[in-house]
Amino acid sequence: MQLLDVYAQLKNLKQPTITTRELAGLLKIKNATASKILIRLSEHGLLVHLKHGLWGMTELIDKLMLPGYLTAPFPGYISLQSALYYHGMITQIPEVIYAVSLARTKQITTPLATVSIHHVQANFFFGFETIGKHNIKMATPEKALLDIAYLSTAKSKLFASLPELELPEIFDTVKLVDMLQKIQSKNRRSIIIKYLHGKIPMLS
Repeated sequence: MQLLDVYAQLKNLKQPTITTRELAGLLKIKNATASKILIRLSEHGLLVHLKHGLWGMTELIDKLMLPGYLTAPFPGYISLQSALYYHGMITQIPEVIYAVSLARTKQITTPLATVSIHHVQANFFFGFETIGKHNIKMATPEKALLDIAYLSTAKSKLFASLPELELPEIFDTVKLVDMLQKIQSKNRRSIIIKYLHGKIPMLS
């Protein structure tokens, strides 16, 4: 079977990603053969390798979709500096895509972008909405800021200092305060409030 014929079948699926196993099932071939075909398609720029066994359709994949795929089977959403930039709260474009997840903290580099994944406990996994036709999970302005404050004590010191902010009109300080109450540790709440002091009116 010709590569372009395989690619035409993949395009007809109209899905942004394909797994090695899915292609093997579609073409009724062995996984090893499917893997070789996917590698050849990527060499022609038609696919991008995202992680073991997962490939993205170059014409369909959006780099903001990456966290959802790379944190699986755990859920994840875009947050931190990436969400702040999306909401117009900072002007500098982040060099990587930041995400919060129940998956362990790690950094994954793909041909599309590097994704920096940061772990939080299940009781702090909330505060996001879906955007765009692909239902990408994006932190709300309030949760993106709170996530940075929450992770400011991490060993990496990646979020030790708060970037210069411009709060959008939609920013709801009451929502932020309500979210703060979901943090069970009083000590951690105090650290977060101190971290945000002077930046958020109701916390000053």
